[in-house]
Amino acid sequence: MPVAGLGTRFLPATKAQAKEMFTVVDRPLIQYAVEEAAASGSNEIVLVSAPGKGAILEHFSVDAALERTLAERGKSALLEVVEHAGRLAEVSAVMQGEPLGVGHAILQAREAVGDEVFGVAFPDDFILAETPVLEQLRRVHAERGGIVVAVEPVPEDRVDQYGVIEGAEVADGVYEVSRLVEKPPVDEAPSNLSIVGRYVFPASIFEWIERTGTGAGGEYQITDAMQAALRAMPCHAVVFEGTRYDCGSRLGFLQASVAVARRDPEMAGPLAEWLSTLD
Repeated sequence: MPVAGLGTRFLPATKAQAKEMFTVVDRPLIQYAVEEAAASGSNEIVLVSAPGKGAILEHFSVDAALERTLAERGKSALLEVVEHAGRLAEVSAVMQGEPLGVGHAILQAREAVGDEVFGVAFPDDFILAETPVLEQLRRVHAERGGIVVAVEPVPEDRVDQYGVIEGAEVADGVYEVSRLVEKPPVDEAPSNLSIVGRYVFPASIFEWIERTGTGAGGEYQITDAMQAALRAMPCHAVVFEGTRYDCGSRLGFLQASVAVARRDPEMAGPLAEWLSTLD
């Protein structure tokens, strides 16, 4: 999980707090991503982090003193919440010394990942789904192997803001990818299926990232490495089931908070009543 970004769109709040620790109703943004990964079968989470973001790792550590205090005071509901966060998975961190792109961030986890098949999740892409998106991708990988990436349709006049795929549909919502293009001109885009921050990779992707090197902006573009890897392995794109909110933007973060609150039995009614009073 890449969490090394500066969160500049949320300044000045991100001067003192990592954006990934902002709460969507009652949990930090990063916890939703870790919960998704854990529900998809991952028991080890590697944060690709940066100096000053130690609070993220601390959030997932076991706090025995706090748990003991809550237990002694009979606050069982709060104790359950705290225990849940501390025992979701084994969470560790590696440092990304300088921001050289998504491919570079993924490369920092090479030693921690080893030879395992692994997932990548961007906490900013906040997705509410009945079946976790990483699990949707894992199932396709189990059947077809290679690389699997999540995609969603976007308005055709906005495809130049995303990485998009070209491919043929081989199952319901599953495309065999023949080409990946990063932010193509609107009139040259091969489709309107944009790449979302969820991937499943074999460990060999690390070699392809190194082999491909830097691209646009002097950064390691993961789409470039994926395109190169098509020579050696299949790549499939999954139009995921769920609703994505761009929590890298202020509006998207607000929308995600409202969406989560509307799913909460205690908050849904009062929230709807309050929203109805707004002009």
